[in-house]
Amino acid sequence: MKVLVSACIMGVNGKCNGKNNENITAINFLKDKEVISICPEVLAGMKIPRSCAEIVNGRVVDKNGNDVSLEYDKAVSIALSKIQNKNIDPVILQSKSPTRGVNQIYDGSFQMNRKKKARI
Repeated sequence: MKVLVSACIMGVNGKCNGKNNENITAINFLKDKEVISICPEVLAGMKIPRSCAEIVNGRVVDKNGNDVSLEYDKAVSIALSKIQNKNIDPVILQSKSPTRGVNQIYDGSFQMNRKKKARI
């Protein structure tokens, strides 16, 4: 079984604050699986740590008010190109991230408030 997983879940420091979201339960589940660990921000060469970013009115904006949508779009494009034609079975992605957040993302207020992610 081939599984795509957010690198931060595997303990890779790539978040805007320089940390990770290591999840021992996920790591144990993945022990006997073929894992493709991916972090779009790292693949795109973004600094770690970096200014945190949230989605505001359909654009990715950092906490300083800079529109960083192009950087994040590039990160997602690079990540997608890395996993094309890989026959991935399940996917385990980190919630709240502007590049791969599932279920919830931050609401754009930079107050750690979450909202349900719209389905595309």
